[in-house]
Amino acid sequence: MRVPKEGEFITIQSYKHDGSLHRTWRDTMVLKTSECSLIGMNDHTLVTEADGRRWVTREPAILYFHTKYWFNIIAMIREKGVSYYCNLASPFVLDEEALKYIDYDLDIKVFPDGEKRLLDVDEYEEHRKEMHYSGEIDLILKENVKTLVDWINNEKGPFSDEYVETWYQRYQQLSRR
Repeated sequence: MRVPKEGEFITIQSYKHDGSLHRTWRDTMVLKTSECSLIGMNDHTLVTEADGRRWVTREPAILYFHTKYWFNIIAMIREKGVSYYCNLASPFVLDEEALKYIDYDLDIKVFPDGEKRLLDVDEYEEHRKEMHYSGEIDLILKENVKTLVDWINNEKGPFSDEYVETWYQRYQQLSRR
């Protein structure tokens, strides 16, 4: 698999545990790839839901994906500050078609003032039973919630102001090319 270069655009596809397509983002700009991670940028990006509904993202957002962690992070750059949306999800894979991962429903939202909310617990429990998540997956996800909360509390990685500033500036440079 050819790894996309910075400045190139990729498609992102999220799936559900049963293999069904959940959501697709078109034209995410790649800002950086490494052996284990990919950092991308969405800005007025077309999103298509599984049922065919389409919408466009409202603000610039820096995306963080990893091959070892069971989450991905979206840093949304808004007038009132940066908000984060964290998806509990499988590590990503990249193929010729898209960057792909399985979305496991649980989400953590972090507001500009630092308030954190665990979202979609009911949806997670419903899908866990319906799609037969294994005990192992359930444990992995709960452990990754702890890792994510630690990153948030300690402003690690995507949760630091420097990270957001650095990658937003890089996006602006690449956009001017």
